[in-house]
Amino acid sequence: MYSTEEQTTRTTGEVTELDQVEYPLMEDFYTIQGEGAHTGSAAYFIRLAGCDVKCWWCDVKDSWDESKHPRVKTGDIVKRAKESGTRLAVITGGEPLLHNLEPLTIRLRQEGFSVHIETSGSSPLSGHLDWITLSPKRFKEPLDEVFPYVDELKVVVLKKKDLEWAEKNAVKCPKGTRLLLQPEWETPESVNLIVEYVKKNPRWGISLQTHKFMNVP
Repeated sequence: MYSTEEQTTRTTGEVTELDQVEYPLMEDFYTIQGEGAHTGSAAYFIRLAGCDVKCWWCDVKDSWDESKHPRVKTGDIVKRAKESGTRLAVITGGEPLLHNLEPLTIRLRQEGFSVHIETSGSSPLSGHLDWITLSPKRFKEPLDEVFPYVDELKVVVLKKKDLEWAEKNAVKCPKGTRLLLQPEWETPESVNLIVEYVKKNPRWGISLQTHKFMNVP
């Protein structure tokens, strides 16, 4: 778990102040986690806008431009998350670490949520995070300060050189980090590449975007 030094215990007045903090929000919704180590879990997704990495294969390019999306109060986001019934929140983007996640993660955890994040690691960590999925991109490499806290390394694979990139990042992760290779959705030839690699290197596993072929909303 990663946690900033600031205490999570707040008075009622301070909670009210945290609830007023605004984030650029592309969307938030209740769904089933479709990929990675927690595939199949009911989760409330919070997709923050803004991205400085901009992968060409990204399937949520509309999240890149922060100015296109409304700024929503933390209190409203947390209220909707709480009403979903789950207590697993996944903060994603865009690149969520472009924003200070302290207020949002404090309030989520006060409501009993386990807070997960998916990030490229290109910006400093912030907030109180129970599970960190690092999905590193060559376009903008992860900061070294992120690696000690990585719970799950998930590398998107298109070509053989992406396997080399995966290993480069894996050696920086703590012992026990889940190591996963994920085929790029529109590059079917990457499937055989990953299968053969995992058979030869069984410390790696495979992540699939199950929400896409199951048509999970």
